[in-house]
Amino acid sequence: MTKPVQSSLFASAGDAGQAGRVPLAERMRPRSVDELVGQAAALGPESFLGRILRGAPPRSCILWGPPGSGKTTVSRLLTARDDVELETLSAVLSGVKDLRLLFERARQRRELEGRGTLLFVDEIHRFNKAQQDAFLPHVESGTVVLVGATTENPSFEVNGPLLSRCRVVVLGPLDAGDISLLVDKALADEDRGLGKLGLALEDDAREFLCRQAGGDARVALGAIEAAADQALATDTRLLSTALIEQGLQKKALAYDRAGEEHYNVISAFIKSMRAGDVDAALYWLARMLEAGEDAMFVARRMVVFASEDVGLADPAALSLAVAVKDAVHFVGLPEASINLSHGVAYLARAAKSRASHDAMLEATAEVSETGSLAVPRHLRNAPTQLMKDLGYGRAADDASGNLPEGVTRRKFFSEG
Repeated sequence: MTKPVQSSLFASAGDAGQAGRVPLAERMRPRSVDELVGQAAALGPESFLGRILRGAPPRSCILWGPPGSGKTTVSRLLTARDDVELETLSAVLSGVKDLRLLFERARQRRELEGRGTLLFVDEIHRFNKAQQDAFLPHVESGTVVLVGATTENPSFEVNGPLLSRCRVVVLGPLDAGDISLLVDKALADEDRGLGKLGLALEDDAREFLCRQAGGDARVALGAIEAAADQALATDTRLLSTALIEQGLQKKALAYDRAGEEHYNVISAFIKSMRAGDVDAALYWLARMLEAGEDAMFVARRMVVFASEDVGLADPAALSLAVAVKDAVHFVGLPEASINLSHGVAYLARAAKSRASHDAMLEATAEVSETGSLAVPRHLRNAPTQLMKDLGYGRAADDASGNLPEGVTRRKFFSEG
């Protein structure tokens, strides 16, 4: 049996005291499955999570998605039933002691009341692997149903044994249509939203907001709320692009210099240069620099690219990439972005050849397979007469070659 989510957080817009304390995004948080917007693939009636939301027994899962995609909302809706109690933890603020107390409460609740416990752990990736191990026996026994929320790839941040006991549900950024619908709901809702204020949103402002929100419902509703405050202060009811822009907090670019997005963006950068797409390569360069990436890291990757991908097709590329690296070190940001863009445009447009790199990979594979074969005598150093008498350093005849006996592949490099 399901029940509507009840919370003092859902204040009426007419309650000036309470509404003034609770952000619009919190007041507009869906209280039932029917109020959900977006995430059709993850939350649809026939999906794993959709069935649970609509009454199926809860199961442990990891909700993976960007900020404002609905992870906390889903966790609250999962407890809108009579047979489970919600317990929440923040991995930033909690430790093993908190976990022990929580698991004991869950055990007693199940034994004495016959009710289950749904444990929502926000930012579960911030628990270290040893702390995550503490969950295993309680998830395994069903003492708790774990719902973890993370913005990081669970494959990297959640240990294997715990991950194997949970279903990973991917929540993507909301699209522009979803954001627009949420905004309309907030402007029309007279109970929890801004409906009593009679506000209207200009078409251009709507398009701007949907674009700038970056798929984050919280950002969009926060901007609408701030713009509404400004509109009321200036005695207008029309929310313009200028008001929305004032209401928007600059959203940090999704980029973690130690996390998955770091590798996703640098991969996109390299592959764009490899494909000869100058515009895309410059875009990904700008993404990294705007997000605070170390300019020398980018320069080092360009030096590698100059040999790995451009190679012999344009030998000058390596000299240019090294010069860019030196310029970045000498000049520093922000001006060094000029040097980086110069190098990126050159490398992306340059002819490409992986011949030398591929040959090195072939040679490395041969070494791995055949091991430390003896160096042919004619290639050895011959500092003594005895060694010369034994043939060390003697010029090779046509048959002997410069590879040791036992090498299975005699050719690694190919001009083609």
